[in-house]
Amino acid sequence: MTTEALGWWGVPLAVVAGTLRGSAPFLFVSLGECLTEKSGKINLGLEGSLLMGAMSAYAISFLTQNTAGTIVAPWLGVLVAGFAGLVLGGIHAFLAQQPRVNDVAVGIAMIIFGSGMAFYLGKPFIQPVAPQLPAFELGNWSSNPAIRAALKLSPLLLLGILLAFAMHWFFRATRWGLFVRAVGDNPDAARAMAISVPKVRALCIMAGSFFAALGGAYLSLYYPGSWTERISSGQGLMAVALVIFAKWNPLQCLLAAFLFGGAQAIGPALQSVGVQSNYYLWNAAPYVLTLGIMILTSSPRRTLAGMPGALGTGK
Repeated sequence: MTTEALGWWGVPLAVVAGTLRGSAPFLFVSLGECLTEKSGKINLGLEGSLLMGAMSAYAISFLTQNTAGTIVAPWLGVLVAGFAGLVLGGIHAFLAQQPRVNDVAVGIAMIIFGSGMAFYLGKPFIQPVAPQLPAFELGNWSSNPAIRAALKLSPLLLLGILLAFAMHWFFRATRWGLFVRAVGDNPDAARAMAISVPKVRALCIMAGSFFAALGGAYLSLYYPGSWTERISSGQGLMAVALVIFAKWNPLQCLLAAFLFGGAQAIGPALQSVGVQSNYYLWNAAPYVLTLGIMILTSSPRRTLAGMPGALGTGK
């Protein structure tokens, strides 16, 4: 029995399945941006990290499948993707902390650099098929393919959920979390406490880029499970709006990621039951949601709750 055979009852089921499949990249990138912005810096270049992570993971999975095996190769790809994110994050951290350098300009440059490198190095891997990451089949008790698909979970999604809770605890209950918040809220006070502002920010930017690259590995090795130059669909840039919507709270980033993933799943869910009209309009739901969030949060009369005090000030 397919989703179409279920009729309109299949639409919410398909949205749930799409949410679970499509929310992980939003989650990893938004957590990376949340960590970066908590330190008082903005990293628009996470789109480049996302693409570089997707390409690196897919290439390593393909190249090592004969030596490491089809089970280990994808995980090696994930590790290399994270390393690629660290490298891009290190470059961004160095450039963004130079005197009189604008965060937005550096972010745009890193988008161009990261995506350009990914497209150039990834040309040979567009056609080959690489081993994919496994999934937890929680719906095997059902004979309905739609239910089995809806209850299929990637280990990376579960890792992202755990990461959101861990980051929430990190900010609230650890000394290093206090350092990050102090640097992001009041750099001068942090310096008075003998906290190295450049070091803390560099570590946060690099870690944020690492997380974003893991989101890219999810895209190429699980869903949709291929490497193409259009694989990200701007999800790295959407993360900035998502973090604002989540009020710089990792747990709310988790909820916002599910919201964006669900919005992304509306178009395919309607198509699965035969709704073909306004297909592109429904597929634009995540972008409309991003635009709406930016409009609602850009009002000069509104104080953004949870916003780090030094964010965007250049301090």
